[in-house]
Amino acid sequence: MDLELTGRRAVVTGGSRGIGLATAKALAAEGADVALVARGADALATAVEAVRAHAGPDRTVVGLPADTGDDASVAALAAEAVRALGGVDILVNAAATPSPGSFPEDALEEEFNVKVRGYLRTARAFAPAMAERGWGRIINVSGLAARQTGSVVGSVRNVAVAALSKNLADELGPQGVNVVVVHPGLTRTEKTPQTLATMAANRGVSVEDVERAAAAGISIGRLVTAEEVADVITFLASPKSVALNGDPVVAGGGALGPIFY
Repeated sequence: MDLELTGRRAVVTGGSRGIGLATAKALAAEGADVALVARGADALATAVEAVRAHAGPDRTVVGLPADTGDDASVAALAAEAVRALGGVDILVNAAATPSPGSFPEDALEEEFNVKVRGYLRTARAFAPAMAERGWGRIINVSGLAARQTGSVVGSVRNVAVAALSKNLADELGPQGVNVVVVHPGLTRTEKTPQTLATMAANRGVSVEDVERAAAAGISIGRLVTAEEVADVITFLASPKSVALNGDPVVAGGGALGPIFY
Protein backbone atom coordinates (compact mmCIF):
# COMPACT_ATOMS: atom_id res chain seq x y z
CA MET A 1 0.00 0.00 0.00
CA ASP A 2 1.29 3.46 -0.92
CA LEU A 3 0.74 5.56 2.19
CA GLU A 4 1.04 8.75 0.13
CA LEU A 5 3.60 10.23 2.54
CA THR A 6 6.25 11.22 0.00
CA GLY A 7 6.89 14.93 0.44
CA ARG A 8 4.73 15.27 3.54
CA ARG A 9 6.39 17.23 6.33
CA ALA A 10 6.43 15.78 9.83
CA VAL A 11 7.47 16.96 13.29
CA VAL A 12 8.12 14.24 15.86
CA THR A 13 8.55 15.31 19.47
CA GLY A 14 10.40 12.95 21.76
CA GLY A 15 12.25 12.02 18.61
CA SER A 16 15.59 11.06 20.11
CA ARG A 17 14.51 7.72 21.58
CA GLY A 18 11.90 5.00 21.84
CA ILE A 19 8.64 5.22 19.94
CA GLY A 20 9.39 8.76 18.77
CA LEU A 21 12.67 7.76 17.14
CA ALA A 22 11.17 4.62 15.62
CA THR A 23 8.34 6.71 14.19
CA ALA A 24 10.73 9.25 12.70
CA LYS A 25 12.60 6.42 10.96
CA ALA A 26 9.36 4.94 9.61
CA LEU A 27 8.11 8.28 8.31
CA ALA A 28 11.44 8.99 6.63
CA ALA A 29 11.42 5.54 5.02
CA GLU A 30 7.98 6.35 3.57
CA GLY A 31 9.32 9.52 1.95
CA ALA A 32 8.39 12.19 4.48
CA ASP A 33 10.62 15.09 5.47
CA VAL A 34 11.13 14.87 9.22
CA ALA A 35 12.06 17.24 12.02
CA LEU A 36 13.00 15.46 15.24
CA VAL A 37 12.46 17.35 18.48
CA ALA A 38 14.08 16.65 21.86
CA ARG A 39 15.73 18.53 24.70
CA GLY A 40 19.13 16.80 24.62
CA ALA A 41 21.26 18.12 21.76
CA ASP A 42 23.73 15.21 21.71
CA ALA A 43 21.06 12.51 21.69
CA LEU A 44 19.16 14.47 19.07
CA ALA A 45 22.18 14.68 16.76
CA THR A 46 22.69 10.91 17.03
CA ALA A 47 19.01 10.31 16.30
CA VAL A 48 19.09 12.54 13.22
CA GLU A 49 21.91 10.48 11.74
CA ALA A 50 19.99 7.28 12.44
CA VAL A 51 16.88 8.65 10.71
CA ARG A 52 18.86 9.91 7.71
CA ALA A 53 19.94 6.34 7.07
CA HIS A 54 16.26 5.55 6.36
CA ALA A 55 15.55 8.61 4.20
CA GLY A 56 15.94 9.09 0.49
CA PRO A 57 18.76 11.32 -0.81
CA ASP A 58 16.41 14.19 -1.65
CA ARG A 59 14.59 14.20 1.69
CA THR A 60 15.12 16.55 4.63
CA VAL A 61 15.87 15.28 8.14
CA VAL A 62 16.70 17.85 10.83
CA GLY A 63 16.98 18.01 14.59
CA LEU A 64 15.34 20.86 16.49
CA PRO A 65 16.21 21.16 20.20
CA ALA A 66 13.18 22.32 22.18
CA ASP A 67 11.38 21.89 25.49
CA THR A 68 7.70 21.14 24.91
CA GLY A 69 7.06 21.98 28.55
CA ASP A 70 7.77 25.66 27.85
CA ASP A 71 5.56 28.06 25.89
CA ALA A 72 8.37 30.18 24.42
CA SER A 73 10.37 27.10 23.40
CA VAL A 74 7.39 25.65 21.51
CA ALA A 75 6.74 28.96 19.74
CA ALA A 76 10.36 29.06 18.61
CA LEU A 77 10.14 25.39 17.57
CA ALA A 78 7.12 26.05 15.38
CA ALA A 79 8.85 28.89 13.57
CA GLU A 80 12.04 26.89 13.06
CA ALA A 81 10.17 23.81 11.84
CA VAL A 82 8.38 25.85 9.19
CA ARG A 83 11.70 27.36 8.08
CA ALA A 84 13.38 23.96 7.93
CA LEU A 85 10.58 22.01 6.23
CA GLY A 86 8.58 24.72 4.46
CA GLY A 87 5.52 23.84 6.52
CA VAL A 88 4.24 21.05 8.74
CA ASP A 89 1.57 18.53 7.72
CA ILE A 90 2.04 15.91 10.45
CA LEU A 91 2.67 16.25 14.17
CA VAL A 92 3.54 13.22 16.28
CA ASN A 93 3.61 14.01 20.00
CA ALA A 94 5.78 11.50 21.85
CA ALA A 95 7.70 13.76 24.25
CA ALA A 96 7.06 12.33 27.70
CA THR A 97 8.79 10.57 30.55
CA PRO A 98 8.80 6.80 29.90
CA SER A 99 6.73 5.10 32.58
CA PRO A 100 8.87 3.39 35.23
CA GLY A 101 5.82 1.38 36.27
CA SER A 102 4.64 3.96 38.80
CA PHE A 103 5.27 7.66 39.32
CA PRO A 104 5.52 9.43 42.69
CA GLU A 105 2.41 11.56 43.15
CA ASP A 106 4.45 14.74 43.50
CA ALA A 107 5.41 14.27 39.84
CA LEU A 108 1.84 14.96 38.67
CA GLU A 109 2.27 18.67 37.86
CA GLU A 110 5.45 18.14 35.86
CA GLU A 111 4.09 15.13 34.01
CA PHE A 112 0.88 16.98 33.21
CA ASN A 113 2.82 20.00 31.98
CA VAL A 114 5.01 17.98 29.62
CA LYS A 115 2.69 15.25 28.38
CA VAL A 116 -0.67 17.03 28.39
CA ARG A 117 -0.02 20.76 28.18
CA GLY A 118 3.04 20.02 26.06
CA TYR A 119 0.96 18.09 23.53
CA LEU A 120 -1.59 20.90 23.53
CA ARG A 121 1.13 23.54 23.05
CA THR A 122 2.51 21.84 19.96
CA ALA A 123 -0.94 21.11 18.55
CA ARG A 124 -1.97 24.75 18.93
CA ALA A 125 1.30 25.83 17.32
CA PHE A 126 0.93 23.69 14.18
CA ALA A 127 -2.82 23.06 13.72
CA PRO A 128 -3.84 26.49 12.38
CA ALA A 129 -1.67 26.18 9.28
CA MET A 130 -2.83 22.58 8.75
CA ALA A 131 -6.45 23.73 8.93
CA GLU A 132 -5.76 26.60 6.55
CA ARG A 133 -4.35 24.14 3.99
CA GLY A 134 -7.27 21.74 4.63
CA TRP A 135 -5.17 18.72 5.61
CA GLY A 136 -3.15 17.52 8.57
CA ARG A 137 -2.56 14.74 11.03
CA ILE A 138 -1.87 14.97 14.77
CA ILE A 139 -1.03 11.73 16.57
CA ASN A 140 -0.68 11.85 20.35
CA VAL A 141 1.18 8.96 21.96
CA SER A 142 -0.39 8.19 25.33
CA GLY A 143 -0.50 4.72 26.91
CA LEU A 144 -2.59 1.93 28.36
CA ALA A 145 -2.28 3.38 31.86
CA ALA A 146 -5.33 5.33 30.68
CA ARG A 147 -7.29 2.09 31.13
CA GLN A 148 -5.53 0.68 34.17
CA THR A 149 -5.08 1.53 37.82
CA GLY A 150 -1.78 1.20 39.63
CA SER A 151 -0.30 4.66 39.12
CA VAL A 152 -2.36 7.79 39.78
CA VAL A 153 0.04 9.98 37.81
CA GLY A 154 0.36 7.52 34.94
CA SER A 155 -3.39 7.09 34.61
CA VAL A 156 -4.24 10.78 34.97
CA ARG A 157 -1.76 12.02 32.39
CA ASN A 158 -2.80 9.39 29.83
CA VAL A 159 -6.54 9.84 30.34
CA ALA A 160 -6.00 13.58 29.93
CA VAL A 161 -4.17 13.03 26.62
CA ALA A 162 -7.11 10.97 25.37
CA ALA A 163 -9.58 13.72 26.37
CA LEU A 164 -7.37 16.36 24.78
CA SER A 165 -7.17 14.37 21.56
CA LYS A 166 -10.93 13.88 21.30
CA ASN A 167 -11.59 17.58 21.84
CA LEU A 168 -9.07 18.53 19.16
CA ALA A 169 -10.45 15.90 16.79
CA ASP A 170 -13.98 17.29 17.03
CA GLU A 171 -12.67 20.84 16.60
CA LEU A 172 -10.27 20.23 13.72
CA GLY A 173 -11.86 17.28 11.89
CA PRO A 174 -14.20 19.43 9.76
CA GLN A 175 -11.14 21.37 8.61
CA GLY A 176 -9.34 18.28 7.32
CA VAL A 177 -7.11 17.70 10.35
CA ASN A 178 -7.48 14.29 11.99
CA VAL A 179 -6.35 13.84 15.60
CA VAL A 180 -5.84 10.39 17.10
CA VAL A 181 -4.50 9.17 20.44
CA VAL A 182 -2.40 5.98 20.35
CA HIS A 183 -2.20 3.84 23.49
CA PRO A 184 0.88 1.60 23.47
CA GLY A 185 1.20 -0.93 26.24
CA LEU A 186 4.52 -1.88 27.78
CA THR A 187 6.69 -1.55 24.68
CA ARG A 188 10.17 -2.91 24.00
CA THR A 189 12.53 0.03 23.52
CA GLU A 190 16.09 0.83 24.54
CA LYS A 191 14.69 1.78 27.96
CA THR A 192 12.92 -1.55 28.53
CA PRO A 193 15.66 -3.28 30.56
CA GLN A 194 15.76 -0.33 32.97
CA THR A 195 11.97 -0.14 33.19
CA LEU A 196 11.62 -3.86 33.87
CA ALA A 197 14.37 -3.71 36.49
CA THR A 198 12.61 -0.86 38.30
CA MET A 199 9.28 -2.68 38.20
CA ALA A 200 10.92 -5.84 39.49
CA ALA A 201 12.58 -4.00 42.36
CA ASN A 202 9.31 -2.30 43.31
CA ARG A 203 7.50 -5.64 43.37
CA GLY A 204 10.28 -7.70 44.94
CA VAL A 205 10.42 -10.16 42.06
CA SER A 206 12.80 -10.94 39.20
CA VAL A 207 12.92 -9.12 35.88
CA GLU A 208 11.93 -12.36 34.15
CA ASP A 209 8.87 -12.61 36.39
CA VAL A 210 7.82 -9.06 35.46
CA GLU A 211 8.16 -9.70 31.74
CA ARG A 212 6.34 -13.03 31.94
CA ALA A 213 3.49 -11.40 33.85
CA ALA A 214 3.25 -8.62 31.29
CA ALA A 215 3.29 -11.02 28.34
CA ALA A 216 0.64 -13.20 29.99
CA GLY A 217 -1.86 -10.37 29.67
CA ILE A 218 -1.11 -9.70 25.98
CA SER A 219 -3.02 -11.67 23.36
CA ILE A 220 0.01 -12.03 21.04
CA GLY A 221 1.98 -13.42 23.99
CA ARG A 222 4.83 -10.89 24.00
CA LEU A 223 5.67 -7.21 24.26
CA VAL A 224 5.32 -5.22 21.06
CA THR A 225 8.35 -3.29 19.85
CA ALA A 226 8.75 0.44 19.29
CA GLU A 227 9.00 -0.27 15.56
CA GLU A 228 5.65 -2.08 15.57
CA VAL A 229 3.98 0.85 17.31
CA ALA A 230 5.67 3.19 14.84
CA ASP A 231 4.12 1.28 11.93
CA VAL A 232 0.66 2.00 13.37
CA ILE A 233 1.50 5.69 13.87
CA THR A 234 2.87 5.96 10.34
CA PHE A 235 -0.40 4.67 8.91
CA LEU A 236 -2.31 7.15 11.08
CA ALA A 237 -0.10 9.93 9.72
CA SER A 238 -1.13 9.10 6.15
CA PRO A 239 -4.10 10.20 4.04
CA LYS A 240 -5.26 6.55 4.14
CA SER A 241 -6.28 6.99 7.80
CA VAL A 242 -9.05 9.53 7.16
CA ALA A 243 -11.71 7.21 8.66
CA LEU A 244 -9.99 7.38 12.07
CA ASN A 245 -10.51 10.55 14.08
CA GLY A 246 -10.86 11.14 17.80
CA ASP A 247 -11.25 7.55 18.95
CA PRO A 248 -8.26 5.84 20.60
CA VAL A 249 -6.10 3.35 18.75
CA VAL A 250 -4.59 0.71 21.05
CA ALA A 251 -1.20 -0.63 19.94
CA GLY A 252 -0.28 -2.96 22.76
CA GLY A 253 -0.62 -6.40 21.19
CA GLY A 254 -4.16 -6.88 22.50
CA ALA A 255 -5.33 -6.99 26.12
CA LEU A 256 -6.64 -10.39 27.14
CA GLY A 257 -10.05 -10.47 28.74
CA PRO A 258 -11.85 -7.11 28.68
CA ILE A 259 -14.14 -6.20 25.79
CA PHE A 260 -13.98 -2.52 24.81
CA TYR A 261 -16.79 -1.30 22.61
